[in-house]
Amino acid sequence: MKSSQDVFSVRNALPSEFAEIGLLMVEAYSQLEGFPKETEQPHYYQMLANVGDLTAKPGVELLVAVSGEGEPAGAVVYFADMLYYGSGGSATKAKNAAGFRLLAVSPKFRGRGLGKLLTIACIQKTIKTGLGQLIIHTTRAMQTAWKMYESLGFQRSEDLDFLQGDLPVFGFRLRLKE
Repeated sequence: MKSSQDVFSVRNALPSEFAEIGLLMVEAYSQLEGFPKETEQPHYYQMLANVGDLTAKPGVELLVAVSGEGEPAGAVVYFADMLYYGSGGSATKAKNAAGFRLLAVSPKFRGRGLGKLLTIACIQKTIKTGLGQLIIHTTRAMQTAWKMYESLGFQRSEDLDFLQGDLPVFGFRLRLKE
């Protein structure tokens, strides 16, 4: 029998949870082997810590996966309008597209399918809005996520690649309709 600890749901984060989710993101990203550390990209980590601030932009949602006890276990930022996506490269010019960034799962909850759960929530939001594609970015430090994205139908899109400082960032696209 599953305990309530094995049940997770995805919903919009509450403003009262923003700081805790920011800490979760900083912890998750700082532990990625091969990912720049806070001293190397302080502005990026500041954005992670203040992730809730992104929701002030139109169509931007902070989605959180919560445990049965209501504990934030993972989160992602969903962009219904690529104009506010905030990455380098060509992604912010994409038409008929949504995107997500900053997918993070607390080290305490890794290996339970939360990354996939959050990704599927973003796919469902994109389908519901009628947009034709979903765009994401990832790095070599996130190879596990690459496999998951590809299993959900995302394909590498080199036209979306860019450099974040010295860090190569790789674009993926899920076409939902032409």
